[in-house]
Amino acid sequence: MSLMVERVANLKTPEECAMFERNVLERGRPDLAVAARKRALELRAQKYGAGSEPERQCLEAVYAYEGVLSARNGKATRDLRTWQLIKRHGIIGAVERTVNRDPDVTGYPALCELGLEDYAFEEVVVRHPDLFSAASVECSRTRIDGWKAPG
Repeated sequence: MSLMVERVANLKTPEECAMFERNVLERGRPDLAVAARKRALELRAQKYGAGSEPERQCLEAVYAYEGVLSARNGKATRDLRTWQLIKRHGIIGAVERTVNRDPDVTGYPALCELGLEDYAFEEVVVRHPDLFSAASVECSRTRIDGWKAPG
């Protein structure tokens, strides 16, 4: 493992990750900035306390989308709608409902710009089809195919 990759793995808080991200961007290392962003998502999901690997991935997707909202709004922004769904229906149930509502057409391209395309809710659903309805899995596959299609 390279020294810099090891440094990212040793970051202990999302705040440390954000500082590291800023520093490596100033030094022309966008690859390490993406790694720091991903580490921050991992730390936030751990802090929340997911009960399983799929739940952790769902939480990372929520936090990634909040990053998109924050970048769009120029200030820290929570995804209140999804957190309300999590409170009412649990993590998996919330993601199920999220992928079945109208998509945020700017969300996926924004995740791609941040190097976080694997953190779309639809990507999590496709990775764990046994936890979601067949309709949600099919909807997610269709959206992903549409996003990735050239044009």
